[in-house]
Amino acid sequence: MNRLDASLLADLPPFAGMSRASLDDMLARAASFRHSKGTHIFREGEEALSFYLLLDGYVRVIKHTPVGEQVIVRHIATGELLGIAKAMGRDTYPANAIAAVDCVLLAWPSHTWEVIVAAHPGFATNTYAMIGNRLIDTQERVVEMATERVAQRVANAILNLARETGRQTDEGILIDFPISRQDISEMTGTTIHTVSRLLSGWDSKGWIKGGRQKITLVDGQKLTMVASARD
Repeated sequence: MNRLDASLLADLPPFAGMSRASLDDMLARAASFRHSKGTHIFREGEEALSFYLLLDGYVRVIKHTPVGEQVIVRHIATGELLGIAKAMGRDTYPANAIAAVDCVLLAWPSHTWEVIVAAHPGFATNTYAMIGNRLIDTQERVVEMATERVAQRVANAILNLARETGRQTDEGILIDFPISRQDISEMTGTTIHTVSRLLSGWDSKGWIKGGRQKITLVDGQKLTMVASARD
């Protein structure tokens, strides 16, 4: 992969407000590589040797429960950081990161974290703000799981994916990476049978359009009503 121009990073949230010299220094410390769809970028419990920026693609962050069930914690989109264990005071990765599609990433050695944040306080500020936002998202999901009906949780999951990763098409907002009913069930803590029943019902009503590992949001207003329990 050719050396990246610093201007490609300037518009990404982790690097907002950083000077050209700072961006050049960040790039000089990084290595770029590709990950094929379905491969692990890192595994839960492994020593956190690197932290990453996703330049292109989507990554699923997955944890396993004590009884072996798989839970999709979040999806990482282009322009986001991942594997930032050092920023959370950890030496190991707290979850698995798996390429949802073919991905291109930048990687920095974790042992350079302290040097980088000292040299580039803007990057540190942006990163810790991102961690705070993710913590809020996690807390909101815990509340959803405890208080919302299944239909609300599934509707919210689709709306969030469409907002974060959606691409406008003639039919509606396409969730722009492969997403299965199993994935939705793992995101919402329900069974694949229940997810299938809900999605099939919404598809027949014209609110969404399903396909093989594809979901298009056709009528966001109707799904928002479900999510807010006003259906």
